[in-house]
Amino acid sequence: MAKLTTSRQKAILRKYSIYLKYGMVVASICVIVLTLPKQAKFRYEYERGRIWTQKDLLSPYNFAILKTPQEIENDRQEALHSVTPVYQFDAGVEGQQIDGYKSDFEIKWHNSGINDRQKQTYFTTGEDLLKQIYDKGLLSLNAKYQQSQPNYPIMILDKNVATDKNTADVFTKEKALTYCDQILSKRKGIDKVFVLDLIQNRLQNNLKYDDKLTLRLEKEALDGLSLTRGMVQKGEVIVAKGSVINDKIYQELESYKEAFEDNARVNGDPRLVLLGQFMLVSIVIILLMVFLYLFRKDIYYDNRLVGLILLVVTAMLASLSLAIRLQLPNLYYIPYCIVPIIIRILFDTRLALNIHILVILVAGFFVPNSFEFAYFEITAGMVSIYSIKNLIRREQFLISAVIITFSYFVAFLGISFIREGSFTNIDWLDFVPFVVSVLLTLLAYPLIYIFEKLFGITSDITLIELTNTNAPLLRELAFTAPGTFQHSLQVANLAENAIYTIGGNALLVRAGALYHDIGKLENPLYFIENQSSGFNPHDKLPYEESAQIIIRHVSTGIEMAHKANLPDIIVDFIRTHHGNTRVDYFYQSFLKNFPEKFVNENTFRYPGPIPFSKEQGVLMLADSVEAASRSLREPDQKSISDLVDRIVKYKLNQDQLKDSDITLKDIETIKEIFKRMLMSIYHVRIDY
Repeated sequence: MAKLTTSRQKAILRKYSIYLKYGMVVASICVIVLTLPKQAKFRYEYERGRIWTQKDLLSPYNFAILKTPQEIENDRQEALHSVTPVYQFDAGVEGQQIDGYKSDFEIKWHNSGINDRQKQTYFTTGEDLLKQIYDKGLLSLNAKYQQSQPNYPIMILDKNVATDKNTADVFTKEKALTYCDQILSKRKGIDKVFVLDLIQNRLQNNLKYDDKLTLRLEKEALDGLSLTRGMVQKGEVIVAKGSVINDKIYQELESYKEAFEDNARVNGDPRLVLLGQFMLVSIVIILLMVFLYLFRKDIYYDNRLVGLILLVVTAMLASLSLAIRLQLPNLYYIPYCIVPIIIRILFDTRLALNIHILVILVAGFFVPNSFEFAYFEITAGMVSIYSIKNLIRREQFLISAVIITFSYFVAFLGISFIREGSFTNIDWLDFVPFVVSVLLTLLAYPLIYIFEKLFGITSDITLIELTNTNAPLLRELAFTAPGTFQHSLQVANLAENAIYTIGGNALLVRAGALYHDIGKLENPLYFIENQSSGFNPHDKLPYEESAQIIIRHVSTGIEMAHKANLPDIIVDFIRTHHGNTRVDYFYQSFLKNFPEKFVNENTFRYPGPIPFSKEQGVLMLADSVEAASRSLREPDQKSISDLVDRIVKYKLNQDQLKDSDITLKDIETIKEIFKRMLMSIYHVRIDY
């Protein structure tokens, strides 16, 4: 009954796991579709300077020809130049300053020392000069309108009556003082300095620049500009087959594209646009799931990993949609290569390339120059994947960034040559978005760390950190059980070389090899490689107890690994490196010495499980071969070869490798590598 209940629970969990997977797929499709811009896609791709290879393109309706950005800018400048700056005439300034002049004159006259008979002459001279200045007008020049010439036309408003003048016909403070100086220099018997001092304190602009009114006139002038020039009539040929797309044709195509998208927004059915996007995105996501089912079943059946992949894909396409909505100046600022890098580090090369191509296919529907975009991003994505195929050093991220930048540059140069046909006409600022994109790609490093923690994945970066022999557990192993530590290093070298040759994760197997025997830290002297004094504690123990001490290093190692927060993928190496084999030395010793006693074989057998990956299988063989090789009294070519053959045959006969996906061809390769490396370790000369 209990077994039936357990089976039913597993079936229910499996059922709901499938529903959860389907739910994540549908949710991902919906999020991507809802974030994508809802507009019809113009069907034609074109570039200035290219030949139109399709049939003659006829206009299906009348549409206006848009002006180029340069034409619009020229019209803007002309419109702004046509607006005359407005100055308001303030009639009250003159009266205020004349009254102030009178007060100043009376105060300063008493201390001037000038003959009182000339008082009226002095007063009248200064007053007349001020009246002349204010009658003509006094203002400050605006640098905004002095770009081409020092003086410029102005409009003077006096009680809503406009008068056109030029700044050359009115005074500035400097010009007014210069004028007064010239007049006073001609007057004999007048103290010029005294009068100028009075006048310069009473110069205040009576023509004041009206910024708000001038800006309003400029806005009205700009608002009145036309953004089009001419029309293309219905049925008129926009571009004929075989024609070169010159500036005129290019602008007509741009205008047709704009008219098409506007027409689609007004007359098109948005529900059909939504349906089309849903169909396209669904195909891509379903293809991704089919790929996982056919080639990576381990990921397909793990909803946690499927969720991570869908999250990365959805986030990238949602970022593209956001950039389009925000009208980013250039869509190449987006770090598209971050997706293949993250997937490559967390999973593998094939999956990274597959996902990158699918993402770019979807993005191509919503970016200008789709083919050019696809070429840039697919090649850059492939370069990013290949450049970190074997991640063994952190600086490979920077090296990869340099290589990606170089590939972008070569592609940019090639496309520019095709488009421009000239080196001098290349706009090098157009390459800046690619550089920014590569710099943003370096964000993959912290994102990988976040994904590892959130989804419990072990990346190559983490494995690099774990293989550092200064890691706490390995350092403790080196000091407490130096023989085991040396054994682990030798096993790591053997296993890494073998897995690298037959195909597998060399970094993973090295990390697993370094930690596979950490359980021996509990009782290091009970393991022969750590016995240096000739004393063997097993001599005083029953065979069953000795066997259990040896077997217990696996469970102890698992506990220590969990306590040290080692990833589960490393713990699996500890759990499987002996499979469910027997501790044969103590088992055979028990049978030999106590033939009459009943023996429970499980007392002398490791609990398992057997290795269930290629890397774990190779580690098991390397561990057994390296340990056995230490018992060779006179290692030579024949003894080492026989030893390796015997150990591997024993593991095969015990069915220890049946779940590890290792072929017979792989077995032969592994044996040859082990023999060659062991002979090198023991300095055995090969007979020729």
